[in-house]
Amino acid sequence: MPIQPRHLQDNKALGKQDVFCSKQMRYKLICRDKEMILGQRTHIMGILNVTPDSFYDGGRYSKLYDALKQTEKMISEGADIIDIGGESTRPGSFGVSEKEELNRVIPVIKEVMKRFDIVLSIDTTKAKVAEEALSQGVSIVNDISGLKFDPRIAEVVARYRAGLVLMHTTSRPHDMQNKTEYNSIVHDIVQSLRGSVKLAEEKGVHSESIVIDPGFGFGKTPDQNLMLLKHLRELLVLEKPILIGTSRKSFIGRVLGGSQLPEEKLAGTAATISIAIMNHASIVRVHDVFYMKNVALMTDAVLNVN
Repeated sequence: MPIQPRHLQDNKALGKQDVFCSKQMRYKLICRDKEMILGQRTHIMGILNVTPDSFYDGGRYSKLYDALKQTEKMISEGADIIDIGGESTRPGSFGVSEKEELNRVIPVIKEVMKRFDIVLSIDTTKAKVAEEALSQGVSIVNDISGLKFDPRIAEVVARYRAGLVLMHTTSRPHDMQNKTEYNSIVHDIVQSLRGSVKLAEEKGVHSESIVIDPGFGFGKTPDQNLMLLKHLRELLVLEKPILIGTSRKSFIGRVLGGSQLPEEKLAGTAATISIAIMNHASIVRVHDVFYMKNVALMTDAVLNVN
């Protein structure tokens, strides 16, 4: 639940209810033995994909040395959370076995825990991977399926009193872009996430351990992603902190034109991050920590000015 009472103030100058430029809601996020206060400032989740085939950084950090150097870099640039993933979820991907995913992430988690004082998240849809990661000291499970692929994740998270990110997607990555039909994009996502939250809480996940993510790029067309970004604040009805992951995604390239390469989407990503924060995102998941930390600082300053 938010720390402050939730309310929308009627801005007569705009002629309708609007929270686009109001101060952030504050939330307490319980992640095992850690508590994070979200809303005072935007929190940065740095992406560490230890995979050979992720859409932007696949193969860059699959070796332990490279993964540790990137972790150190992101921490020095201001990351609050490092999200470690061992299975690519790019559109069209078919995933990997539980064994392969564990072989990729557990050695990295062990070494990161030894060397750095940082909140770690495991990006997985498998309960076994989540449990092994939590047993090594990870604090948050980031489930792109919102408990749809393996509902047992909720029981594992509850047992460790860990944090849980529940994301919306329409299907598994290999066919999600063939399933982009909605009656109403924002309403349908809210309803789906409400179901995920309800299941998590029924399985014992603490109410203040849940974060929601609308799933940019997961079963959405470029126009649907833009509509979702514009109306992101409507997810506040779920009374959970919002995480967004727009970093270098293809819908940005569709707007900007050019070659569509992820490397060319830094400026477009920055725009989406700022808009999302203005629309009450509490956590932003990014590849480029230094640049997006500065974007967040500037946007937070606008939101918090008296």
